[in-house]
Amino acid sequence: MKRFENQVVVITGAANGIGKACAIRFAEEGANIACLDLAEELNDSVAAECRELGAEALALKCNVTDKENIDENVKTIMEKWGRIDVLVASAGIYTGTPLAEVPVEQWQRTIDINLTGTFLTNQAVASILMEQKSGSIINISSMAGKTSWPASAEYSASKSGVIGLTRSVAMEMAPFGPTANAVCPGNTLTEMVRDVAERVGKLDGLTGEKWLQLRANETPMNRLAEPWEIAGVVAFLASEDSRYLTGQAIEVDGGLIMS
Repeated sequence: MKRFENQVVVITGAANGIGKACAIRFAEEGANIACLDLAEELNDSVAAECRELGAEALALKCNVTDKENIDENVKTIMEKWGRIDVLVASAGIYTGTPLAEVPVEQWQRTIDINLTGTFLTNQAVASILMEQKSGSIINISSMAGKTSWPASAEYSASKSGVIGLTRSVAMEMAPFGPTANAVCPGNTLTEMVRDVAERVGKLDGLTGEKWLQLRANETPMNRLAEPWEIAGVVAFLASEDSRYLTGQAIEVDGGLIMS
């Protein structure tokens, strides 16, 4: 079933991980895809995969901390398709440094990309959705937006901020029809999480694979998520089946926070 035929889906952080999985999922379901990322070669490759699935796709270089760059990209998308139906704000980074060792520049960069970048992309698209009186914004937060752990101050703060931002955006758009929700993934087997495992694992004297296994063991389902599993929830939130659902922060974590 192609739930998003002829719709336009904009995805930041589309070059890999959850963003890439979302691009592929929406392409499979008939959408036109705008892939936004700074990693141009990887981003081009994802757009090419979307075209192989029968979708129209643009690959646009995008720095989510640069308002002018975002606005230029939105203008390009509107010139090509004349509408935007879904924004998936997936661009993000993780650092993982003990609190006493976090340089202020690292704190600021994490906030700039994870939170300000989400704000700027939401801001650029929300007015379009409200004018259309339809559409969805899905912001990728994290289980770190609802809980936390050592060596994650800047990441947890940024992802908590995404949840608060999402609620505010949802409130502003609701009278016009569009929805805004956040997805809070647990540890997901992406390139970023594998990199985190290598770096954070060293703090505990563990290999990356051992760190990932411990995280899986902590999860009631005894495994980590695959990116396509997060993309499925994102697609639901963009679909007609969720039209009365807005302002939510949905945990997709195998039961980890619950436990």
